[in-house]
Amino acid sequence: MQSEVLLKLTQESLEDLKARDIQVLDVRHLTSVTDYLLIASGTSDRHVRSMANSAVQIAKAAGQAPLGVEGLDAGEWVLVDLVDVVVHVMQPRVREFYKLEDLWAVGADDSDAPAKTQAKKPGS
Repeated sequence: MQSEVLLKLTQESLEDLKARDIQVLDVRHLTSVTDYLLIASGTSDRHVRSMANSAVQIAKAAGQAPLGVEGLDAGEWVLVDLVDVVVHVMQPRVREFYKLEDLWAVGADDSDAPAKTQAKKPGS
């Protein structure tokens, strides 16, 4: 499955469940481990777990089983590794503390920084 298709499906699943502050980082030019990071916030541990589970189910239905899922029990930060797309769903205080978006921009000038985009509705 193409990484862009998987990204779109997982992003839509998060949007459907009212994820907050969805960010997509294109990290293809920074690492060979994954193509995209999809980062979103949830309002509670239950909301975070629900969104992560939805991303897993959507990916499985599309034929891409997750390589791993971490943090589901606690629900503060859940990482879903879909190989070409790594999904991070966090509670806002955890996201503010770790600042993943900033970590991927450290040491990069504007031309090397990962492409950061706001969530867009499909087809826009």
